[in-house]
Amino acid sequence: MEGLGREFNAIPIAAGVGVSLKNATGVTFICTGADTFTVTCADTLAGSYASPGNILTRKVTNAQTNGTAAWAETTQAASNAVTIASGATAIHVAAESLPDGKAYVKCTPSGAGLVAAIVHDLTTRRAPANLPALSA
Repeated sequence: MEGLGREFNAIPIAAGVGVSLKNATGVTFICTGADTFTVTCADTLAGSYASPGNILTRKVTNAQTNGTAAWAETTQAASNAVTIASGATAIHVAAESLPDGKAYVKCTPSGAGLVAAIVHDLTTRRAPANLPALSA
């Protein structure tokens, strides 16, 4: 079985899009562009999104967006936002780090930054055609 459906599900264009973590243990947002990316969460997809608290202390950065540089782990002061000047940053949000009852999370750029969401460590494996929609 291929990785999609066994290990992960994905939303290629996920800036400001609610992502369900009901069937996974976490999501990694891949962010590019000089921007600030803010993580929020809600009880439902159409719910009121708010800060999950200062859950982001670690990020993985890459000086390039084309695969020609290695990823590097870095830390930051606890926050619910990450700012990058260039390259790419991977932001991991564990479902267990969200407040009780919060099953939806968003990563929203303050400007024109780009975001992709990789929902991983799926709790139920399915063929890609049988995966649930992540933003429905």
